[in-house]
Amino acid sequence: MSCMNVGLRSGRQTCLAAWFWLFVGSGGWLAAAPLTLPCAERPEWVSRDGIVMAGSWEPLLFRVRRDGSDGYTPTAAQQEAYRREHSAEMVSQLKALGVNFVMMHCYKAFGLDAEQESMADAVRFAKLCHDAGLRVGVYNSSGTLGWELLFKERPAAKDWVVLDADGNPRTYGRATYRYYWNRNHPAAVAFHRGLVDFAVQQIGADLLHFDNYVVGPGADANSVARFREYLARQFSAAQLAAMGAADTATIQPPLAGPPDNLLRRAWLEFSCRSLADSYHEMCRYARSLKKDILVECNPGGIHGRMESPIDHGRLLQGGEAFWDEGPRPGYHAGQLRTRIRTYKVARRMGNMAFAYATNPLEMAESMAFNRDCLGCICWFEYNEIVQQPGSDQPLVDAIEPFVRFFHQRRDLLRDAQVIADVAVLRSFPSQLFADPEYAKQTVDAEDALIQGRVPFQIIYDHQLDDLARYQVLVLAGCVALADRHLELIRAFARSGGRVCSVGPVGSHDPWLQPRNQPVVVAEVAQRHQIIPDPHSVVAAVQALCGDQRSVSIEAPDGVCMELTAQPGRRLVHLVNYRVDQPAAGVAVRLRLPSGQTAKRVTLASPSRGADREVAFQQQNGSVAFTVPSVGVYEVAVVAFE
Repeated sequence: MSCMNVGLRSGRQTCLAAWFWLFVGSGGWLAAAPLTLPCAERPEWVSRDGIVMAGSWEPLLFRVRRDGSDGYTPTAAQQEAYRREHSAEMVSQLKALGVNFVMMHCYKAFGLDAEQESMADAVRFAKLCHDAGLRVGVYNSSGTLGWELLFKERPAAKDWVVLDADGNPRTYGRATYRYYWNRNHPAAVAFHRGLVDFAVQQIGADLLHFDNYVVGPGADANSVARFREYLARQFSAAQLAAMGAADTATIQPPLAGPPDNLLRRAWLEFSCRSLADSYHEMCRYARSLKKDILVECNPGGIHGRMESPIDHGRLLQGGEAFWDEGPRPGYHAGQLRTRIRTYKVARRMGNMAFAYATNPLEMAESMAFNRDCLGCICWFEYNEIVQQPGSDQPLVDAIEPFVRFFHQRRDLLRDAQVIADVAVLRSFPSQLFADPEYAKQTVDAEDALIQGRVPFQIIYDHQLDDLARYQVLVLAGCVALADRHLELIRAFARSGGRVCSVGPVGSHDPWLQPRNQPVVVAEVAQRHQIIPDPHSVVAAVQALCGDQRSVSIEAPDGVCMELTAQPGRRLVHLVNYRVDQPAAGVAVRLRLPSGQTAKRVTLASPSRGADREVAFQQQNGSVAFTVPSVGVYEVAVVAFE
């Protein structure tokens, strides 16, 4: 079949769905129902098997250009290596490594004519994978246009380009042969819907991957028109006049500068909204073709403060997974570096996180904090299997026990629910509009809780209506909050919840306009503890929880913890980031569910062939025990009745 058939639907008129987010007076932004599939509605294999990924998603013509050529014609040697890469022999090698999911190419950026052959290759290779029992994810869009070839095929695609403030195309860094495209341009959306058609109907993809979800609207005509419409809908005539935008027909987007005025803040919010809307639209369309297809994007992981146009709290409601290609975890010079934030956000948002997992620590971290995905354990390109893209490092033997453990001990990971005493709010307007010092307070509080081994989750504004699951809400740097969100916080405190705050709380509204009256978070002072800095948050939440703390861990620096639950048991996941120094004598005290009695405590680890039972003591509804040593990863399983 010719790949030209991918364009059959792309000629239809299309428009983006109605605004996914609505602004309701001073109540703030409200979201429609999320598109993320509940676990029970996902394909059965996701929970049963989990994902152990191998990746090779670059088409041959792109590799040629990427690797320094001015053109796109491969050598005979490249063609032969590419052919062997797409063979049944390669599938067998990947399967022997424990891989059960392949992320492969479908469409990069260069046009249907240019990529016709590689798209046909994708159909054939996907069949080989499926026949061997492997699941297939496809790279469905790079977020860029390979204009050197695409514009020859589709001259109208010149109108899809995102322009910067000077009217120039936004390029993919120094790869000037790639321009970012406007994900909200109707004609561009129609074209990319056709690619979704191809991936779902011809390749039979199990998952769609949309890369580079990092660029929002710009100074191009479509973005400007949409921003003007947004302003007219969002603000009153008086507000528009006050921000110098009384005539919305002439206003230009403030693409740069600090968020020190309402117009600039409106642009930042519009940009986040636009990026999320585009992802949700693609998910809706994919689901119209296959109701349980998995959808995933790459906005990067959760690290420091929020940066427009990426609002994970909105974006991730449109799919089931996202990528973190950030720094590798480790412990160096007394400093802990982790992906724990990414995994916590993913899990709370009903997503999996995809990351490169090519050593035992990365795999241990993913098993402890992620859900249903070990990670991308290798990259295969030109018939060579290496650790990750751009690497020439072969796989290390030390990963084999961890891959085997992930497969054989799915009973420890499958359908496990996170138990958290504490929620930390990442307030959208506080992160994006306020002085960066406030966002830093949030990040520092998260760091302190990670290092203090406190069971917590990261939440976003829309999740404030689900606070009943937590004992304590941490508001660090949450200077700007909507009236509706403040009332949800007060209701949480009135119902017995506790609040720990750092800095002013809700002194400003969602547009960072100051409130005239001081904000009272909790009417009863004992339910609201104010601390001077985020580094004191561990002691504060421990005091607020008292003897109701779900778990307490005494361990050397560099040991982190996640607590999960399955029917009839609790699981304490311990990860030692100081991989060259085993952590000895880790003391655990775990609170049991009311009325339950511990039956046994066992330890499971990839480094042992069999589980190990340990002694424990039970008193006042808690069980205490000691983990003799944590090399990289130990799971303490406390069974009760």
